[in-house]
Amino acid sequence: MRKPSSLLVLLAFLAACSTAPLQDEDGLAVSPEDITEVTLFDVPPLSALPDTAPRPLKGSYRAVPWADLPGWSADGLDQVWKAFINNCRGLMRPTSGALALPARAAPRVWQPVCRRALDDGLDKDPAAVREFLQGHLRPWRLEGPGGLVTGYYEPLIRASRTRQGDYQWPLYAVPDDLLTIDLGAVYPELAGKRVRGKLQGRRVVPYDTRAQIDAHPDRQPPAIVWADDPIEAFFLQIQGSGRVRLPDGSTIRLAYADHNGRPYASIGQWLAQQGEMPLAQASMQNIKAWARRHPERLGELLSVNPAMVFFRAETIVDPELGPRGAYGVPLIGQRAVAVDADYVPLGTPLFLATQQPGGTGPLQRLVFAQDTGAAIQGPARVDFYWGTGDEAGARAGRMKQKGHVWLLWPVSAGAPTAR
Repeated sequence: MRKPSSLLVLLAFLAACSTAPLQDEDGLAVSPEDITEVTLFDVPPLSALPDTAPRPLKGSYRAVPWADLPGWSADGLDQVWKAFINNCRGLMRPTSGALALPARAAPRVWQPVCRRALDDGLDKDPAAVREFLQGHLRPWRLEGPGGLVTGYYEPLIRASRTRQGDYQWPLYAVPDDLLTIDLGAVYPELAGKRVRGKLQGRRVVPYDTRAQIDAHPDRQPPAIVWADDPIEAFFLQIQGSGRVRLPDGSTIRLAYADHNGRPYASIGQWLAQQGEMPLAQASMQNIKAWARRHPERLGELLSVNPAMVFFRAETIVDPELGPRGAYGVPLIGQRAVAVDADYVPLGTPLFLATQQPGGTGPLQRLVFAQDTGAAIQGPARVDFYWGTGDEAGARAGRMKQKGHVWLLWPVSAGAPTAR
């Protein structure tokens, strides 16, 4: 059906909410009272869950035995039970059908499995975890050629709540004039799609680019913190969230809150086009090294990417838990991935078979589909969450290889579906 011309205008600056990278492959300080705490979700009774129609998935799926999963028996399942319980709290929460969310696993499908898991409690050894999973879930192979697997992580940077000394590079809260328009509320076929903009008179226009925000201090959003390194602050934005070590030694998290709706542009590709380095060598590490060798061109480099992420500050309750993904559940390093929800509904446990960064050996393990990303599109397209810090960043920056995915779905529920 043909859409009104006003919709076509809105579609010109579509953007999706995510904490995963917005990358391709390759003022006023916020007071402590503004920091929010990550909390987990209570599991509602069955009657509290809305019953919505299944959403067809784009992929083709084939049921296979557990023995078909390469390396399944070698996965030590560390952190899996904690992640499974946390994931169930996300799966079972009630949501309004009006919310513009990516496709998610149906709560009624998971109700019996998650109820049993919660009844069993948090104390399970790896053998018992394996027995539970094999008894309640069935692997479904996502058919087709292997998809691309990349990596992302949660950076750790140094910053201050006030602008002082070396701390000169702001990371912003959500601007007061940023509008987020939920297209799915008007056009159900566009569920999960939103546009960002601002009012100019009576018109909604695209929000300011990174360069425009930097060039107009009078229109800049309030800064949550001021970083001591502009390139580290930039890559924290690319990753979508990160941890901040303050001058007193304490640490907070900057969690993804929104973005300006502008499309991501790769600074790695720009460097290659400028003849500064081959595209194949445009890794995060090499880009950082180039930026530090050419401080006079830093503004030019960063302005290539018009996208800008805005944050909210959070306390860190459990150091093992990362930022909340698009599914609203805190991520666990090496047990969470970003996916294309048109093929893998959020909340689904997966088995991933790929290689370690640089091809140094197999990477075969159970993970959870808890995030999305603007560049994470297509069957078996996976972004692997490595965790927090420099080592995680080094692994994520080198990861780019083929991989295969199996959805682990409740035995009694038939083929995978979404709500």
